[in-house]
Amino acid sequence: MSLRRRLRAAAAPVRAGPVLPCQGADPDLWFAVSPVDLERAKGLCRPCPVRADCLAGAVRRGEPWGVWGGEILDRGTVIARKRGPGRPPRSELADSG
Repeated sequence: MSLRRRLRAAAAPVRAGPVLPCQGADPDLWFAVSPVDLERAKGLCRPCPVRADCLAGAVRRGEPWGVWGGEILDRGTVIARKRGPGRPPRSELADSG
């Protein structure tokens, strides 16, 4: 299913209401790779009237990734932040060794 269809399906029950942030912006923002873009998407979700329902639905459906209800999901789990691609910080390397 395309990103646009997923976002439309997730917001379908509230179409009669106001335009939601995810409906008025580029859908790719909610599925970005860049941590900066993901934080921007989270910020757009903050004032959303269906934020809690959106997150609950995403968790219930087991959404594998993306910003849902102002939170980042990665492999179906809410995470605080997503790191950018590349080598892990030294602190993580020191902890694992």
